[in-house]
Amino acid sequence: MPHARPARPTPPALEQSARARLITPSYDEIPVRTTLRYTPDDPFAVHIDFPSGASADDADVTWAFARTLLAEGLTAPAGIGDVHLWPCGPAHTVVELHSPHGMAMIRFDTPSLRRFLHRSYAVVALGGEDLDSALDAGLTSLLGGV
Repeated sequence: MPHARPARPTPPALEQSARARLITPSYDEIPVRTTLRYTPDDPFAVHIDFPSGASADDADVTWAFARTLLAEGLTAPAGIGDVHLWPCGPAHTVVELHSPHGMAMIRFDTPSLRRFLHRSYAVVALGGEDLDSALDAGLTSLLGGV
């Protein structure tokens, strides 16, 4: 009788604190601590968690966007729709987020974003994302389990 092989453990989620600066309409900069997250359950996306004090309605906010967009935005302007990224000199990257409530620009240290991105490749290698499970999860979410 063949022996069952143990299931591969799910790699742990990656979380990294990142200091950022919220750029106000008057171009003042307000420090904000964010958390960058990546999980193998959502292998194509990265997440940025903002604390409640950073939002207009004082609620915690999470933005998710493509991991490839983060990689592109570290070296050249990238993005369409709600999320745009671009290098701001050699040491900073700006993330611009659009919602029905307005727009926010956040400046990150590029080395911190680059370190997070490279660490995400250790969780799920670039090109090693499981498209089938991501597609199934996306369809289930979109169709509400129908």
